[in-house]
Amino acid sequence: MKRAIPPDRQRFAAMDASCGLDDTEIEALRQQFGANLIAEDPPGNFAGLARDTAGDPMIWFLLVTSALFGALGQYTDMAVLLLAIAPLVGMDFYLHHRTQASIEGLRSVLAATATTLRGGVWAQLPAERLVVGDLVQVTAGQNIPADGVIVAGADLQAEESSLTGEAYPVSKAALGTGALAQDSNWGFAGTRLLTGDAAIRVIFTGPDTIFGEIVHSAIGGPPGRTPLQNAVARLVKWLLLAALVLCLLLAAVRLWQGFGAVDAFLSAAALAVAAIPEEFPVVLTFFLGVGVYRLARVKVLVRRGVAVENIGRVSVICSDKTGTITEGRLTFAEALPAQDMSIQELMETAAMASRAQSGDPLDLAILENSPAIQDGWTRTALFPFTEGRRRETACWQSAGGAQRCVTKGAPETVLALCDMTDAARTQWLDATSVLSAKGQKIIACAMQDTVCAQSAEPTAALRFAGLVAIIDPVRRGVSQAVAEARLAGIQVVMVTGDHPQTARAIAAQAGIAEDGLTILGDDLEQTLARLTPDELAQVSVVARASPAQKVLLVQAFQSIGKIVAVTGDGVNDAPALRTADVGIAMGQRGTRSAREVSAMVLMDDNFATIIAAISEGRQLFRNLRMSFAFLLMIHLPLVASAALIPFLGFPILYLPAHIVWLELLIHPAAILAFQTGAGSLSENHADDHGGAFFTPWQWAVIIGTGILVGAGLLAVFIMALSGGHSIEQARSMALVCLVMALATLVTILAPRRTTARNAVVAAGFASALLLVQYGPLAALIHLQPVAWPNWLAAAAAGTLPALASILLKTGIISPSRLSRTRP
Repeated sequence: MKRAIPPDRQRFAAMDASCGLDDTEIEALRQQFGANLIAEDPPGNFAGLARDTAGDPMIWFLLVTSALFGALGQYTDMAVLLLAIAPLVGMDFYLHHRTQASIEGLRSVLAATATTLRGGVWAQLPAERLVVGDLVQVTAGQNIPADGVIVAGADLQAEESSLTGEAYPVSKAALGTGALAQDSNWGFAGTRLLTGDAAIRVIFTGPDTIFGEIVHSAIGGPPGRTPLQNAVARLVKWLLLAALVLCLLLAAVRLWQGFGAVDAFLSAAALAVAAIPEEFPVVLTFFLGVGVYRLARVKVLVRRGVAVENIGRVSVICSDKTGTITEGRLTFAEALPAQDMSIQELMETAAMASRAQSGDPLDLAILENSPAIQDGWTRTALFPFTEGRRRETACWQSAGGAQRCVTKGAPETVLALCDMTDAARTQWLDATSVLSAKGQKIIACAMQDTVCAQSAEPTAALRFAGLVAIIDPVRRGVSQAVAEARLAGIQVVMVTGDHPQTARAIAAQAGIAEDGLTILGDDLEQTLARLTPDELAQVSVVARASPAQKVLLVQAFQSIGKIVAVTGDGVNDAPALRTADVGIAMGQRGTRSAREVSAMVLMDDNFATIIAAISEGRQLFRNLRMSFAFLLMIHLPLVASAALIPFLGFPILYLPAHIVWLELLIHPAAILAFQTGAGSLSENHADDHGGAFFTPWQWAVIIGTGILVGAGLLAVFIMALSGGHSIEQARSMALVCLVMALATLVTILAPRRTTARNAVVAAGFASALLLVQYGPLAALIHLQPVAWPNWLAAAAAGTLPALASILLKTGIISPSRLSRTRP
């Protein structure tokens, strides 16, 4: 992993390796860059927990109802309801405890103290008191307390599994004076030094460290409300209003029927708790939080909540080439000098047109394989590379007064400036094509021994020096990831500034351009306007493109209904990242501007990680759909029976204790039973439905299943009363019917056999046995044991209608996948 040193922190990396901070500047640095609090407690944790618990309508239902029973002298019922509050509140505290345990687990890999040079004296301080610029000493076996560059040390190795997942040691070395920080020069918070003693200059602290970003993203969840959260909130608001009207109507009807005020209240209250869909926002928020955590595990940090919704729906990926599809590690491949030039002269020309301090990997690759510039030469003018000019020119002067201008850039641009015949120019362009076909980046070099004006670079009569070929290898695993994307119906478009042939060669190595179209950025707008939707779906490479042109590409795909993910790393990528449905900034080489406007940050800059994130997103929303389908299927019969039975004049079916029993099964089932990780992307096919959460056919299955279960429930209850059974026995049979329907729905709809799913199903089955057939428990909640044939008949009345949910499962998961995952 590699990080760039921001301009406002470069002065610290340049400080002498034996120099610490002065006490007078520490507080100012803390104010400027923040404290080193990497895994602090989320603010307002307990207050938020209490607020969420107090907002649960189930708690208030139990408190008010228990108070009513107490006022009527029914102390046993009051005690049962008060005791029922304990598991509900306990569940909230358990989840809170798990969060705290997670934070403590994160803290366990962080350094608690640090040995720091302050005011010329080495002292051991709490790690949270470190500031940017501090010099810390880390010995073998100690955890590194912050992200920083190693400025002194030898024979160093570190263990970075907490960040990379790889257990093998990573070699580290001190940063040389004036050199650019490489992977091996960084020490990261949350990692451990295995061998040697290292002096590390702190560059990033607290949430700015890589470990801190992961911690705060995973614990804090996605910022802001997502469109789906807003839609669910609107749905809940309208359902609450409808439930209130229906409850008041039911209470009035029960009073008119002569059942009394207590019966009217209990009927309305039971209906309210059954009808209020509080599980939907809770489940959605929980699933989004799980999505943030799982994406962080595959090294994708979520910065916008909408990304968790959209990543699984992505149908087009517009990806950078360098560092994402390729390793981003340019190496010298070969040199082809002009006829009157030697390889050494060509490489010397290329070196004079390059800058070590630019940080450009191309310049570094050339300089590493070029002879040193002769002593006495001084650069007098520089005309940097721009997208419009496609070349860089430097002017030099020797100690003896000789003048030389050197240029390197795109072959077609540089050749157009050279003094040569058209035939020679064509020959060199053909040579460029041959080298580009190997996937190499081709740089043309030229020179001119003339006086260079400070305000203008030479634009004609240059002497051609030759071609330099640089290669950036394709990352391991990218071709497999691209193949997965293609199988899953995702179009991959590689966007690069390279020569078209170079771009096609790299794309072919990555498996992208097997049969796709290549278009040029130079006339991108005209080409996109000309392409039909079918032709646009065949585009696989955009060559000679500037980052700004990505916006046009994104908008073209969005105009035909595609969900577009875009990768970018620079300031000029910001418009495309903002326009995309999912903007993905590069975490290692990305600029702050790119990260600020992006929805996600790719911590390893690897294309394969994008595919893993899409797979996680698809599985997440398939799980969420199944969870919502389960809630709808179980709430329909619950609400229908809670309303219709009292309206028809029958005794109340659900007493408060029964509602508690059902809610203690429904809540864990909806949240825990539908949590499974992703398989390969090809297994997780897209089921976006054009943006709709359920298709009309799926809605029909959900409503139909709910009606069938409700019909069975009503039939069991009414037939039991008509057959001479007591109201307690009729309730017992109806509750057995509903609980067995719940267990059947979870068994069918939950994506895979998991411990949580099996526990929910077992709890439902066991509760239907114990709370009904065990006399003392049954009496406590106003039920009575029933004969086994009646128990089995009630169970069948719930189980058989719930089997209709198989139709929904089959519609969301392909038959081949269904055969492997159905219980």
